[in-house]
This record gives sequence, structure tokens and C-alpha cells, in this order.
Amino acid sequence: MDDTDRKLLAALRENARWPTAELGRRLGLSRTTVQSRIERLERRGVIVGYSARLSPEHERGAVRAHVMITVRPKEARAVEAALRAIPEVCVLQSVSGTFDMIAQIVAESTTEMDALVDVIGALDGVERTTSSIVLSTKFDR
Repeated sequence: MDDTDRKLLAALRENARWPTAELGRRLGLSRTTVQSRIERLERRGVIVGYSARLSPEHERGAVRAHVMITVRPKEARAVEAALRAIPEVCVLQSVSGTFDMIAQIVAESTTEMDALVDVIGALDGVERTTSSIVLSTKFDR
């Protein structure tokens, strides 16, 4: 992956719905070059999909949290499968350090968030959770 690919990926992160002609203008490339680079990045598994980013107006009022999870030995796969089934869990990361996983969750209210954290803490294989409510997002790339 070269510098042009990195710039293309940054542009796609900004707005994956831009037409290839617009991406080309922004990067100083032809539309066909942009399209072939995107196809190559998809074939190589660098780009694995596209998603929708919701507007701040739609997200206003939503409560976000990071739930740090300690898992009992050899139960990580079962906990991952259980967390995958909870739609409010947007991201699950395996991490090193004091905790084994960090789940990013979104709820419509603090009451719903409280219930979700209780559900996660009660999952088979979960030993302990610690939660941090997100107060604000300074930037999101």
C-alpha cells in the first residue's frame, strides 16, 4: 500500500459515498485509476465493507459507553458470541492489560444503559465489568 492508497482510504473514511470522479478530483487521479485502486484494495481485503455514519442530530440524546470486561479463562469465544448477539454493542475489541475486552455500546437512555451493563455483567464467562460513559467526542475519523 502506497501513499496514494492511504490518501484514498482517508477520503473514503470521510465520505464513502463520493463518486469515483469526486475522489479522483480530490486526489489528482483519473476516475478509472481510483476505481481500479478501490477494487484492488477490496480484493486484498483492505476494504471489507462500507457503512453508514449517523448524523449528530440523530445521535443526540444517545448514551455511549465503553465497557471494560474481564473474562474467565478460556471463555472469550463464548463471551464474544454472546456480545455479538446484543445489537447495542457496536464494537468489541480484545485488549491487553487489566481487561480482556472493551465493548462500545450505545443506548437511548441512561436507564437502558444501566440495563445493558447489567446484561453484559451477567453473561456466562464474564468475571467483572467496569464502565465509562462517553461525555463527548472530540473527533471521530
